[in-house]
Amino acid sequence: MAVNLDKEAYYRRIKRLYGNWKKAEDEFGKVDAIVVSVGVDEEIVYAKSTALQTWLFGYELTDTIMVFCDTKIIFLASKKKVEFLKQVAITKGNENANGVPPITLLTREKNESNKANFDKMIEAIRGSKEGKTVGVFSKDKFPGEYMKSWNDTITAEGLEKVDISAVVAYTMAVKEDGELVLMKKAAAVTSEVYSKFFKERVMEIVDADEKVRHSKLAESVEKAIEEKKYLGGADPSTVEMCYPPIIQSGGNYSLKFSVVSDKNHMHFGAITCAMGIRYKSYCSNLVRTLMVDPPQEMQDNYNFLLQVEEELLKELKHGVKICDAYTAVLEYVKKEKSDLAAKLTKNLGFAMGIEFREGSLVLNGKNQYKLKKGMVLSISLGFADLVNKEGKKEEQKKYALFIGDTVQINEEEAATILTPVKKKIKNVGIFLKNDDEEDEEEDADDAEELLGKGARGAALLADRTRNEMTAEEKRRAHQKELANQVNEDAKRRLTEQKGEQQIQKARKSNVSYKNMSQMPREKDIRDMKIFIDKKYETVVMPVFGIATPFHIATIKNISMSVEGDYTYLRINFYVPGSSLGRHEGNIFPNPDATFVKEITYRASNLKAPGDTSVPSTNLQNAFRIIKEVQKRYKTREAEEKEKEGIVKQDSLVINLNRSNPKLKDLYIRPNIAQKRMQGSLEAHTNGFRFTSVRGDKVDILYNNIKHSIFQPCDGEMIIVLHFHLKNAIMFGKKRHTDVQFYTEVGEITTDLGKHQHMHDRDDLYAEQMEREMRHKLKSAFKNFIEKVETLTKEELEFEVPFRDLGFQGAPYRSTCLLQPTSSSLVNVTEWPPFVVTLDEVELVHFERVQFHLKNFDVVIVYKDYNKKVTMINAVPVNSLDPIKEWLNSCDIKYTEGVQSLNWTKIMKTIVDDPEGFFEQGGWSFLDPESEGEGAEEDSESEMEDETFNPSAEEDEEEEEDSDEDYDSETEDSDYSASLGSEEESGKDWDELEEEARKADRESHYEDAEETTTNRKRKVRPPAPPPSKKKRRH
Repeated sequence: MAVNLDKEAYYRRIKRLYGNWKKAEDEFGKVDAIVVSVGVDEEIVYAKSTALQTWLFGYELTDTIMVFCDTKIIFLASKKKVEFLKQVAITKGNENANGVPPITLLTREKNESNKANFDKMIEAIRGSKEGKTVGVFSKDKFPGEYMKSWNDTITAEGLEKVDISAVVAYTMAVKEDGELVLMKKAAAVTSEVYSKFFKERVMEIVDADEKVRHSKLAESVEKAIEEKKYLGGADPSTVEMCYPPIIQSGGNYSLKFSVVSDKNHMHFGAITCAMGIRYKSYCSNLVRTLMVDPPQEMQDNYNFLLQVEEELLKELKHGVKICDAYTAVLEYVKKEKSDLAAKLTKNLGFAMGIEFREGSLVLNGKNQYKLKKGMVLSISLGFADLVNKEGKKEEQKKYALFIGDTVQINEEEAATILTPVKKKIKNVGIFLKNDDEEDEEEDADDAEELLGKGARGAALLADRTRNEMTAEEKRRAHQKELANQVNEDAKRRLTEQKGEQQIQKARKSNVSYKNMSQMPREKDIRDMKIFIDKKYETVVMPVFGIATPFHIATIKNISMSVEGDYTYLRINFYVPGSSLGRHEGNIFPNPDATFVKEITYRASNLKAPGDTSVPSTNLQNAFRIIKEVQKRYKTREAEEKEKEGIVKQDSLVINLNRSNPKLKDLYIRPNIAQKRMQGSLEAHTNGFRFTSVRGDKVDILYNNIKHSIFQPCDGEMIIVLHFHLKNAIMFGKKRHTDVQFYTEVGEITTDLGKHQHMHDRDDLYAEQMEREMRHKLKSAFKNFIEKVETLTKEELEFEVPFRDLGFQGAPYRSTCLLQPTSSSLVNVTEWPPFVVTLDEVELVHFERVQFHLKNFDVVIVYKDYNKKVTMINAVPVNSLDPIKEWLNSCDIKYTEGVQSLNWTKIMKTIVDDPEGFFEQGGWSFLDPESEGEGAEEDSESEMEDETFNPSAEEDEEEEEDSDEDYDSETEDSDYSASLGSEEESGKDWDELEEEARKADRESHYEDAEETTTNRKRKVRPPAPPPSKKKRRH
């Protein structure tokens, strides 16, 4: 027969079954033989009889009777099945078959009564032990004449039946490694279908405000498992649903797996979803609750439910009684939130395997069975009949929370979750932007009831238009609040920091010799020649006949030249006033002393009679050796400087388990050596280890990672895992705070010499291969990330940049795509990388924002005023509004202006006198619309570069020229009107003239006001006229 049977698995499992039977525990002690009969019934999905067959043989064998006696096994089946079973019946030469009772195969006669076969089996039962009782699965009742006649025979013989479902289930509950692999795959497929299909579909429904019935959504999930893209590479023919998906919302909840999705429309509140997928006969299960705009109480209850699940996982260990685990969790709920104890589900899950629900291994307060290592459970816990105090409509008033996972029991550790679908509030909460639209929503609903859908659409359109008009105003109001908050926070921060003196590190003074005894006694010194002491890094030179040592650190540079018969060696020294290079500072402990600036030595190139060598040889050797020693000294100093301030990291705890999350064939940036090298990245207990092909190791600890960023290969030529560290680490003799691991996708370089047709078969094939490779790499990286997040219990979370919010800019020399993540602004595809932590940002200022310029600059000011500001140049002006919107949503204050400011001077002024800065209004000097502008303008003019610092006499004229583009004060009303007509469409001449007249009136009013105020102060109108708004956008 073409179908193969896993003989080794059969022998292992039949031995386990007989081993437990011989222990004679529980029901096994009451039976003399075991009878398993399987008929034909299309409606039965799960039965203990078929599960036992699948466990032993890998297949269901219909119309087959199995009799397990003390010393032999009898199978009665059709001819084809007998052929299949011969693979295990013939045990010749197979060592694993030792100890397994011999098998007798009986062929079933289709048209006859099979009485002869039945008699043989009854005889075997009678001969097994006492021959009085048979173990059966009492719940399994198959229809048909064949099964009926067999059951009648047993009854007629007067054999007593004992239900052994529970003990057999307990035998099968501990999974072998091969079974665990299949169950992990089943759990992974369930997770993929939930994440990639169901969750995305619910988001679409909520976004589009669709009306979809629970039953329809459940059907769409069942259809999704036919598509390979949702199955994580599994073959669709090996995948089936364990049960129809259960989707519930709108106040009607039943937290069981026996219910079906009703035909009600999905309500945008608490949406529970339960789904389980079976892979190659092995089941898995996943339950999640998605919440749309959950009130705070619902969020608190949900977070508590997650804590309850954590407690349950800690309790589920090898050797623990099921009832004890249940009781411990119930006690925890009573202790923490006693009012929710009554709402908790009556059981917390069940054992799972070939059968979805093992009735005898349910997690409740009565079950006495002990958990064993290797068992797989479906845990599911929830709170039912919770009341939403904020709910107005009937379907909003009641809600339920339900979560569940597939877990594996371990020896001593807490149970391992096999369905790593994130379930924190931020992952399951859908927060809609239109917070204050409940009234409009109710009006819209009434309109729909009265006038139908068309009226609702019109109402929503009008509402949307209104919102778009007020978006800028909303933003301004929010920014005003943030402006006050920023100044207050900064003031408080600086007050706390006051008194913290920065300790300036004293530079070590280089001393050649501490005493005379260390001075070398070489012949060259006695002969008044230049001698280089490599040990002490010192050059001993004759000065006025005295050997004088100079440390190599004092030598600035050295040069040698040959002129005629003489060689000249010129040595320049560092002296006060000479340039020492950047950040060197004053290295002289006593700058008032007398210094030697340079020394020149001359030696003859001619050899005198009797001399062993040419005199200039000494100078040539000195030149060469000084250069060598200088190079070595500078390299060592550079290395020490790199190591300065390096925080000592903990040691990496290596996990010797082979199943560690691992990614192979990655490159590391920055490079360890000059050439880039491939290697593998492996996650261990407390950190990552990258091992290159030549054996270099780079360790990154989880607790040292500030941001972990996963940049997929969508629209990029590389796929990247980037780590931005809290403290720098050393490798390749340099310190690094950014380390990334990447692999290339497709060709980065293209052969332009190809002159082939665009639809050439090779090119199409290459494109197809690249697409597949991208998909494969993305899956591998995502799988690695999920495993790492599970390993670290989600303490380390990978952020994915939001490409849709990205904008072009040049933080360094070249332009790149800068993309926000949930907590940072990054570009990790170009090198050097760019990572800004949003929590560290004080405010963002836009420079050169003028209507006739295509680009502007972004300046990021940090909360630490000693830190240099970050500049992003050449940002396209069409990105201004999206950037403002994003910053506003992140609660970051932003300002804008037409000038480029001298930020070095500004920050120095603030650091020197922070109290004075905030007394004058703090950061409000950047805001062109701030009310107290005049008071701060003086401080601004001091801070700005001289280029932007007009004199007091020219102040007024200068203002008219420089500020006209962004100031709301405009003299030329016609110019304003014509500008508006270019920028805005849909206004006729009458409207534009009216606007011009209005602007004139305002400017006259401002002129009158200006005469009464001090002429040295800048005056800006309290509210901008429309012309300004037109110009800006």
